[in-house]
Amino acid sequence: MSAPKKQLVVFDFDWSMADQDTDRWIFEVLAPDLRRKMKTLKDEVQWTDLVAQSLREAYARGITREQIIHTLEIMPYHPAMVRAVTNLKKRGETTFLCLSNANSVFISTILKSKGLEDLFDEIITNPAEWDPSGLLKLRRRVDPEGPQHSCKVGCSPNMCKGEELEAFLARKGVEYDHIAYVGDGSNDFCPILRLRAQDTNFCRTGRGLQKRIEKEGEKEGLKCKVDYWGGAWEIEEKFNKL
Repeated sequence: MSAPKKQLVVFDFDWSMADQDTDRWIFEVLAPDLRRKMKTLKDEVQWTDLVAQSLREAYARGITREQIIHTLEIMPYHPAMVRAVTNLKKRGETTFLCLSNANSVFISTILKSKGLEDLFDEIITNPAEWDPSGLLKLRRRVDPEGPQHSCKVGCSPNMCKGEELEAFLARKGVEYDHIAYVGDGSNDFCPILRLRAQDTNFCRTGRGLQKRIEKEGEKEGLKCKVDYWGGAWEIEEKFNKL
């Protein structure tokens, strides 16, 4: 593919840019019993609320800010992904957007540890902040007490990625020649439905997004090209051709 004049690359984070799920990883490393409890409660409690609750429980038992930061810094993250995004950004004309159901602290901590803190034009995710006491306070991007999003294809209550992508494009006011969306989960299905025929979804294989594309893509009018990948080294190959 010849390099377009203006390009947007949108990344999901967990299992798309990183090779793990930040919410689950933290507790698998630091408090496996809390991870087990989350697995038990995930169908009863909204996921972002459940992570916030688990962070409070971790804090109450003495798990520190420093432990959480260290655990994020050692989370699997492929060097080829660092090369892929760094080299593409260096070539110019590409804007990067992160659209993730993780949270601002998890993502920014990991990006900083990889030297990628300046990669993204915006990071759209659930807000989080460190309390002076060392508690990581997390809340939904869409406040459960306020106006809710209007997604009809199954986005979780805390965020509709499709609406967020369209809002970003409206804010930027740029007509991108090509939009590439890198994702893996079922919640990445909504935003790729907003892509055009000249755009590309880089879909990680074997996860929820692939299943939704195969089951619902045609019915829901998916227009973009779908290009599958399994490992970050393949994203590096594909980005070298953008």
